[in-house]
Amino acid sequence: MSKWMKGCSQLNIYCIGRNYEKHASELGNEVPDQPLLFSKPSHSLVEARGQEIVLPKGLGDIHYELEIVLKINKAVEKGSKVTEVVSEMALGLDLTLRDVQSELKKKGHPWLRAKGFKNSAIITEFWPFDEKECANTEFSFDLNGETRQKGHTRDMIFTFQDIIDECADCFGLGEGDLIYTGTPEGVGPIHVNDIGKLFWGVEEKGSFLIK
Repeated sequence: MSKWMKGCSQLNIYCIGRNYEKHASELGNEVPDQPLLFSKPSHSLVEARGQEIVLPKGLGDIHYELEIVLKINKAVEKGSKVTEVVSEMALGLDLTLRDVQSELKKKGHPWLRAKGFKNSAIITEFWPFDEKECANTEFSFDLNGETRQKGHTRDMIFTFQDIIDECADCFGLGEGDLIYTGTPEGVGPIHVNDIGKLFWGVEEKGSFLIK
C-alpha cells in the first residue's frame, strides 16, 4: 500500500454518472442536463498495482467503468479554475453491481449498495494534471488482452470545470478529494481470474487480477 493510500480514510470520492452520451445510450438511460452526482465510501478505494483484487460473489454481474480521476489539491472556492485546484490525475474503474443497481432503481432507492462496496473504486498511480495533455490523449481499458473501452475528454458532456463547480457547490471540495469524471461506452462484466490493465495513451498506468 502506498503512503498516499494510508492517509486516504478521510477523503471524499465523488462520481459523475452518464457523462458520455454513448454510454448513457448503451444502458438505455436519458442524457442528463446537469451532472449526475453520487459518491463512494473511502473504503471502496483500491490501487491497481498488479495485485489480486477481491470482489463480491453471488450478487450478479459486476461491470467495469473506465474513468479519468481528478485529485483536488486545496479547498475549492467559488470561481476556482481547474488548473488552480487539481494537482494530479489518475485512471480508475468505477465498478457497479449492475443487477443490484437495476433492482434499486426499480424501487427508487439510492445506488450506494451497488456502487460503494469494498474495492469498487479501483485507481492507478497519480501523475501531474495537464489540461492540454488530456485534450490530446486517449485512455483505455484492456481486459485479458482485449481493449474493451476507449475514451477521450472531447466526448464528455460536462467538462472538468463543470464537474468541479457542481461538486463544490453541492458538497464542497477539499484537499485530497477525488472525482471520477464519467465513463465512455463499452462497459461490461468482469469475472474472477480476469486481468485488467488501464492505459493513458500507450502507457500502462495500472493492472490487477480479479479474485
